[in-house]
Amino acid sequence: MAEKSGSFQAAAAAAATVAPSNSVEFVLAQADSAEKFCAALAKLFGVRTSEIALLRLEKGLLRFVLPEQLKTAGSIPVSSSSSIAAQTASAKKTHLFNAFAKVKHARVFETVKLASDAEDQSAQASIQKLMSVPVLSPERRVLGVIQVCRKAFDASSAGPDFTADDLQQLELAAKVASKKTFMKE
Repeated sequence: MAEKSGSFQAAAAAAATVAPSNSVEFVLAQADSAEKFCAALAKLFGVRTSEIALLRLEKGLLRFVLPEQLKTAGSIPVSSSSSIAAQTASAKKTHLFNAFAKVKHARVFETVKLASDAEDQSAQASIQKLMSVPVLSPERRVLGVIQVCRKAFDASSAGPDFTADDLQQLELAAKVASKKTFMKE
């Protein structure tokens, strides 16, 4: 009897390792707006919604879809060498930084106060950890970029490091996003 129970547990464990990506795809596919999509991502990665950036490529510029407050803060030329989002889009390459505060980058958007952080002391904190992935059409044309970060006053208080598995989940999320109307509007 113990052997049957053990093999059942092994099968259940194997199924559980397959289920997360399928359930992530399912949950994200159900999100019918950029806001719901980013809220689902925030829950997946254990970050605040203000720590998710969704950018859409329009005429050579990356424009913020979310956070809402960054829509009017400006746009990022894809040719910018000081922007990780631009580098992600132009190279069609993913990035993972668990010591992002040490990476040379444009900080202009980090200074914008986000309404969802109004009561949160970390609103003035800087990005400590960051994942950035391109959103690509089936033809590998860049539609935009998704970034997930952890803000804090220092790396040790920013929460857990992002992992290769986290990056893989974000790449999967980008594939789902590529089919969404909010990436094509």
